[in-house]
Amino acid sequence: MTRSADPHFAARVRESFQRQSAMQLIRATLAVVEHGRTEIHLPHWPGIEQQHGFVHGAIVGAIADSAAGYAAMTVVPADASVLSVEYKVNFLAPAAGQSLIARGRVVRPGRTLIVATAEVVAVADGKETACALMQQTIMVMHGKGER
Repeated sequence: MTRSADPHFAARVRESFQRQSAMQLIRATLAVVEHGRTEIHLPHWPGIEQQHGFVHGAIVGAIADSAAGYAAMTVVPADASVLSVEYKVNFLAPAAGQSLIARGRVVRPGRTLIVATAEVVAVADGKETACALMQQTIMVMHGKGER
């Protein structure tokens, strides 16, 4: 994978994450920002559960979308932003445990479209269990920053 056109990509990604109120609402944190890769951590708390006590699938999808999207943002120029075009999630196991980790990764960078993926694991007593896999297409919006 080629290097990012923006040497300050990590700071730009972290600033963008801080503006994303949806991630703040669910108490998610951006734990890792590297070229082509990010991690979002989420504590399991009652406000994000579904009726069986697992983390709701929509929340699992949201952190996967953000992790892969921010991984994509690490490889675009400083004057560009990114936007999800589509994604597909496969749920592999209930999202149960003390926390979730979404690991986003760029599969194929491109000038217009980026293909990314995310794996979400549930962490219980230090053991990770894969609970979701996501594949995503990201649109690069050149010359269009965030608000």
